[in-house]
Amino acid sequence: MENYKLGVKTSWITAIINIILAAFKVIAGIIGNSSAMIADGIHTLSDILTTFVVLIGLKISSKEADKDHPYGHEKYESVFAKILSMLLLLTGIFIGYESIKILINGEIKAPKLIALVAALLSILIKEGMYWYTIKVAKKIKSISMEADAWHHRSDAFSSIGTFAGVLGARLGFPALDPIAGIIVSIFVIKVGVDLYIKSVKELVDESASEETIEIIKNKIQFIDGVRGVKELKTRIFGNKIYVDVEIFVDPYITVKEGHDISEIVHDQLEKDIEDIKHCMVHIEPFQES
Repeated sequence: MENYKLGVKTSWITAIINIILAAFKVIAGIIGNSSAMIADGIHTLSDILTTFVVLIGLKISSKEADKDHPYGHEKYESVFAKILSMLLLLTGIFIGYESIKILINGEIKAPKLIALVAALLSILIKEGMYWYTIKVAKKIKSISMEADAWHHRSDAFSSIGTFAGVLGARLGFPALDPIAGIIVSIFVIKVGVDLYIKSVKELVDESASEETIEIIKNKIQFIDGVRGVKELKTRIFGNKIYVDVEIFVDPYITVKEGHDISEIVHDQLEKDIEDIKHCMVHIEPFQES
């Protein structure tokens, strides 16, 4: 619940900042005759939408397990991250389309100074928002919030492209303004594709990292009574891990003694590795080779 509250607080703070910044950038783009700045402002407007999607995802995924969802709701994080990635893709395509249209039509005007100032402010503010959001996302292990953080950074990079385009246009190369918009769109599309792939992997029960698997094996093998690990399976479930492990024990101990060893393994793993939500332990008789 503390993670949920922290995530909600962060999302609301970034949403309010985005509303103010988006309005300023769009107005600056219109007044300053900059197509790149208008596109940049629209990109920031999409950030507001994605932040609200994150808020919905955090609320649902933080719910306790129930009759219809006995394993919990963590996978909703990945579902909403997938939605965010598609929003990024659409944003990138829209920015690119508008910039190409301006370039082809030849309706290019030299931007005014206000567009340059807006781009510089956007770079500083959005990069700060990225670091603030990514820090919280990693702390609470939220993939949808991580996606939102990258949306902030993509906006910062788009503002760098906008700054370069506006500056070049003001120095006598007006075509650089819409060209900057096209470059920005390519970057945004790439980030969207990367996040889409990451969210899909979490929805198809991909195993935990090799490093995590090795940590689990090492912890099991040093527990008294465990003679070895026969098989270990892991699967990512939202921001948590499920573990299924078969361990070897002395074939001549009692059923209760074997059960006690499996309970120790279960409790030790869930205690030592915070990401593990549930561990299923099966015991097998150890056979000398």
